[in-house]
Amino acid sequence: MSWTGNVIFLVSYALISARRLSWLGLDRPAGALLGAVCCVVFGVLTPSEAMAAVNGPTILLLFGVMGMGAFLAHDCFFDDIEHALVRRARTPGRLLAGIVWGAGILAAFITNDAVCVLGAPLVVRLIQRHELPALPLLLALATAANTGSVATLVGNPQNMLCSVLGGVSYREHLLRVGPVAVICLALNHGLLWLVFRRHLAPRLLAAVGEAPPRGPLRVRTATTLAVIAATAVAYTLGADLAWAATAGFVALMLLHRRDTSLLWSRIDWSLLLFFAGLFVVVEGFARSGGPGWLFARFPLSRDGDGLGGWLRLAGIFLVGSNVVSNVPFILVVRHQMAALASPAMSWELLAVASTFAGNLTLLGSVANIIVAESARDVGGVGFWAHLKVGLPLAMGTTLIGAIWLNVLMM
Repeated sequence: MSWTGNVIFLVSYALISARRLSWLGLDRPAGALLGAVCCVVFGVLTPSEAMAAVNGPTILLLFGVMGMGAFLAHDCFFDDIEHALVRRARTPGRLLAGIVWGAGILAAFITNDAVCVLGAPLVVRLIQRHELPALPLLLALATAANTGSVATLVGNPQNMLCSVLGGVSYREHLLRVGPVAVICLALNHGLLWLVFRRHLAPRLLAAVGEAPPRGPLRVRTATTLAVIAATAVAYTLGADLAWAATAGFVALMLLHRRDTSLLWSRIDWSLLLFFAGLFVVVEGFARSGGPGWLFARFPLSRDGDGLGGWLRLAGIFLVGSNVVSNVPFILVVRHQMAALASPAMSWELLAVASTFAGNLTLLGSVANIIVAESARDVGGVGFWAHLKVGLPLAMGTTLIGAIWLNVLMM
């Protein structure tokens, strides 16, 4: 076993886990890029091996989905629905429900991170204009975006990885896990209501100014949503996920006929850089023998195909996704997945558990951080306040998902 790749991985992980080290000026993407460069400089990987380690389909899929989300952002989609949301919800409790189910469903198609980037300013405005309790609505957005994203293979980055690395079918995943997403969104809604029901006293919300104008903006938004729906149909029919998403992005460019230079700033290039660097770092770690040594002593499965072994595996995925972060964890365990008794269903379990793991702590998901940072003016979200809801939610949803998939295996 070579220690160079292992040390580079551990240092890179420390930089990534810290989120941002002010004394170095490095954020997560920079930490991953530093680790990738070190893998080449110190001979862990050759330049060609490092380039080959970057999984092109995953990068392209992320790019395409973020591009379609950029059109929604540019057309102020969430600004437009604010009036409709207040008019139909009318009370804080119903508003909570609207945020949970709206964020959860939309996340399945444009990713949880995009929903939180677009939705956080809307939720903050609602809190300020109607003097609503901040914490339940902020947690509703972050947790529901994570929970609902489990339904599809384009709902979050870890699901995208599982689709590419594990060969998981979009249609089969939707049929298997779609019901889990609905059940777990209901649990998400119920738990938030139970914890915060005293803060959501029934009262009428005031109307928010004038309704948005009916015109080209609404037509453009409808066009964008129609193309996103069309790509979902294409995924279901077996189209390549990465190229279908990118084709949807290009189709919107042609249909909207606007200056495309306005779109590039709305794509999270740092996330693409983070993934590219991480692919190289984890490949160096794998070639150094670290994962093999670790899993030889702590195998993923010891108890066969029984429910106990299956729940143990789900627990490893849940904890590992928080200790190492979900995307690096998937890259670390990918070579071990083929040795499991039911590799196809195990990849499904990994997608489910790594997604629900994002709700466990405030740092468990980028979506959580986005909401917390965007909501500083209304108090933000503290670590322990998030954990109060996140811990039972993550454990409950993971348990539901694991039992559901185990039943499907019988």
